[in-house]
Amino acid sequence: MQLITELLNIAKQRAASKNLPYAGELSPQETFAILQQDSNSVLIDVRSQAELDLVGRVPNALHIEWAFYPGMVANANFAAQLQSQTNQDKTIIFMCRTGGRSHNAAVVAQQFGYSQAYNMSEGFEGEANALKQRTLINGWKHANLPWTN
Repeated sequence: MQLITELLNIAKQRAASKNLPYAGELSPQETFAILQQDSNSVLIDVRSQAELDLVGRVPNALHIEWAFYPGMVANANFAAQLQSQTNQDKTIIFMCRTGGRSHNAAVVAQQFGYSQAYNMSEGFEGEANALKQRTLINGWKHANLPWTN
């Protein structure tokens, strides 16, 4: 298992190469390794409650919706909810379905002083294949990492 500092450095290098405005970008496997080794890290799932109910969730992840179903209406209280649920000194990793909303959440977190905000690329379900099916190419579920209904 790679050391946390090594994983975070890789994530920071990815962010620098992509000019991302937050600390770094992690794969699902790297995210899981960090969560297992670092009690100061937290996974925040920004998917809608409907997605958690229908597709599954990661045990022990915090949940702050980026947008509400139906209609995917933006959560105007996202930053306030983040601040009430986490400290700025934590390593925060954001996750959504495929990595888009979690990218936006990491941007906002960085703007609100969370200097260790990371995006988990690939998301919970991963990208869709040619038949628009998810979990078959990449993502948390595809990597056989812990999840529950």
